[in-house]
Amino acid sequence: MKAVVIGSGNVATHLCKALKAAQVSVLQIWSHQLQNAEKLAVEINAEAINDLSQVNADADFCIISVKDDVVESIASKLQHFKGIILHTAGAVSIAIFNPLFKHYGILYPLQTFSKSKALDFKEVPLCIEGSDEQTLKKIEELAQLLSRNVYPVDTQKRKILHLAAVFACNFTNHLYALSQDILAEHQLPFDIIKPLITETAEKVQHNLPRDVQTGPAIRHDEQTLARHRALLAKQPHLLNIYQTLTESIKKTN
Repeated sequence: MKAVVIGSGNVATHLCKALKAAQVSVLQIWSHQLQNAEKLAVEINAEAINDLSQVNADADFCIISVKDDVVESIASKLQHFKGIILHTAGAVSIAIFNPLFKHYGILYPLQTFSKSKALDFKEVPLCIEGSDEQTLKKIEELAQLLSRNVYPVDTQKRKILHLAAVFACNFTNHLYALSQDILAEHQLPFDIIKPLITETAEKVQHNLPRDVQTGPAIRHDEQTLARHRALLAKQPHLLNIYQTLTESIKKTN
């Protein structure tokens, strides 16, 4: 198989490395900033380009892996492409390809990626969708080279997955950051709560989250909740988040 990758960010970087490991030939990597494409292209022995008109029209796949807001505009400039065009976005409909291409689909990796942190792409869930059965079969063949966990998921369900992932990952990480701020304000190290974070994440590998909820809100420990609110009295933004999450936890009990 031969592929062109549009993008050089976190997802594109891990995807290119996974394609190379799966012996899929990455012919080209495109980026607005040519130096970004060049840096990644050197690692996987591909051609770096910054002009979409230069995309090799005869590759088997063209994979758009860029910010959600520009997927459609990028796709509109690739109408010369003859193979299967894909995007990796969780919240962008497959329908954006409909008026432009005959064979198209989705290859959405349900994972958080950072360029600086290696991960086993074989364990990354890949959610796929295709414009027709034959196209979906080809996308599935590609996906199975990359991961052990491949799931056919339509656009509507993929949007729900993406929403759930924002709650589970992005919001959770933001709460870590707020915890770090609270600790730092009182000269306490973030390292002190890392074992707590690890244990919390480990619990949900074997139990449903609702079944392992702990803390003063689930216990309706009103005195402790009042003390926490007092500590946040001069930080209304944090107090609002605390109150919202506390009430949500209470309603689950």
